Amino acid sequence: MTVTFDRHMERIAAGERLAPADVEALASTPDILALGMLADARRRQLHGARTTFVRVAACPFDTPLAERVPPAAREIRLTGSPESLAVTLTAIETARSVAGERTVTAFSWADVERLAGGSTPRAVLESLRRAGLDALGTLALDGAADLRRAVADLQAAGFAHVRLSVSRSPAADRTALLLRAGELQEEFGIIRALDPLPAVLQAFRPTTGYEDVKMVAIARLAAPAISSIQVDWTRYGPKLAQVALTFGADDIYGVSASEEAPEGRRRAPLEEIRRNIEAAGFEPVERDGAFVPVA
Repeated sequence: MTVTFDRHMERIAAGERLAPADVEALASTPDILALGMLADARRRQLHGARTTFVRVAACPFDTPLAERVPPAAREIRLTGSPESLAVTLTAIETARSVAGERTVTAFSWADVERLAGGSTPRAVLESLRRAGLDALGTLALDGAADLRRAVADLQAAGFAHVRLSVSRSPAADRTALLLRAGELQEEFGIIRALDPLPAVLQAFRPTTGYEDVKMVAIARLAAPAISSIQVDWTRYGPKLAQVALTFGADDIYGVSASEEAPEGRRRAPLEEIRRNIEAAGFEPVERDGAFVPVA
């Protein structure tokens, strides 16, 4: 393992991508500390000590948005499943008017396919873009029958930032998906972030912290051309997010946009995220929904 580790570290230092077979072998190793060191080396090569985070206002599409979007929100994300394309477009137009210059994201690839009906996903995407959508909420690696076509349609419709995720695939199946994500980024160049942890948590088959941070490290090594490896703050919480930063993650998604602090300033969302990033040895940098640092 020492010889193999040294060889991998030399390739990372040289800016080279590890071969898929090497990534697959690393996914099966029990030596999680060595794996974390490799992922951290790649992460620091790309971002140094900087760790970005974004404050998101997640709002059901059918609620009064002006009342639900805090001024501190940098991204407005519509949730839910509109019954028709007309309702969807109205919701996006409303969100656009409330957002101003802030980023508007919404829905998933499954919603796009459902809304297409007798049309095509690309036509739906073009309509969403014209209505004011900046980015699709997420494109699940295990949620599209033809993942390449989905990314191609997003690019053709004018979307410059794509966020990839995993819906529910178990860890044993995820390495192939993460390698595929890396290939798609090299082909299209519009994938901005990758969240390798499942969005749907299984009550009877929960993931473990060991498994989660291992997947974060594999994502960093499998898809080095994707700039940001994310952890969802709302879903996985501060403890997992903090450890994940030392295993290759560089961006924390879904931080609350609320500025209320009923338990004191140290428990305010902004203070808490900054404190957790600094405690992990990194520099917190707030960004907007387009991945631009906020001054």
